[in-house]
Order: sequence, then C-alpha cells, then structure tokens
Amino acid sequence: MKEGAVCSTLYVGVLLVVPGLLAWLTGQAFIFPSLDPTAFLLATVRDGDVTAPRRVIGGHAIGVVAGLVAYHAIAPEFGVSMPTAAPMLATAQLRVVASGVVAAVLTTGGMLATETVHPPACATTLIVSLGLLPSLVDGALIVVAVVVLVAVHELVVHGPAFSGSSRGRR
Repeated sequence: MKEGAVCSTLYVGVLLVVPGLLAWLTGQAFIFPSLDPTAFLLATVRDGDVTAPRRVIGGHAIGVVAGLVAYHAIAPEFGVSMPTAAPMLATAQLRVVASGVVAAVLTTGGMLATETVHPPACATTLIVSLGLLPSLVDGALIVVAVVVLVAVHELVVHGPAFSGSSRGRR
C-alpha cells in the first residue's frame, strides 16, 4: 500500500464528519454523492490547484446554478427525477434527460470560463438537474456543505489562521 494511504483514507472520514453531522442534526441534505469525490481529492492532493478553495467551491456553485437553471427551464412541471421509473419514450423522462445534458454543458463551460474546474462538480450538476435535489434551498445546502468541507480541510491543513494562508493558490 502506498505511503500515506491509511492517513488519506481516514482523512476522508474526518472531512465528511462535519457535513454528515449537520445532515443528521438538521435532517437536510448536507451530504450528497458528489461530496465524497471532493473529500477524496482534498484528502489525497491536500494542497494543489485542484483542491484550491476557489476551484472547489466555485466549481460546485457553478454546478448548482447550471443544474437549477436547466431543471427549472426544462423539466420542473413534471416533478420527476431520473431514478423514477417511467414508461418507455416518456416525454417527462426526455425532459429530465435534456435537463441533465444542458446542465453538464453549462457546468463545463462555466468552470472552464472561470477557471474553477473541479470534476466532482459535474456530478453535482447532475444531482440537481436530474431532479434529485432540485430546489433553491437544496442548491444552497449543497454550496454550504461544500464550504463547510473546504473550511474543515483548510483548518486541518493550514491551521486556525487559514483565512489568509491561501496566497499563491488559484
């Protein structure tokens, strides 16, 4: 096993404990599928461009906005989400699929244009645009959870004075 693998493995758990506790205490979606790949990157890369707070938070924020725009422009009145079983060739399902595709395109373009590329944010946009967490409140909770995750990481890696310690990071 690669040196540091055990530490990185356990660190993913440390990172997810705080948003997990928030989810448990509030009953809200502070933990969701794309948060784990973000925690994995933070735990394994620790202090690189891909884990810069601006990229992590910005990428997820763009994913949320793109997902909300796509879902509410294309698929909201059907109240369905992708995992919902539907008859073959159902219009509602086609609209949800179109929402996911449009959101993925918007997210990719948005992250590239703003230099906030964070691959797990591509999963966030699908979570929102496919109707799994499609409300404005859901989107806000996703961004708050990402901010909490990044704050825990910055506190662990850079100590209590992390607010000004990201000089030179993009």
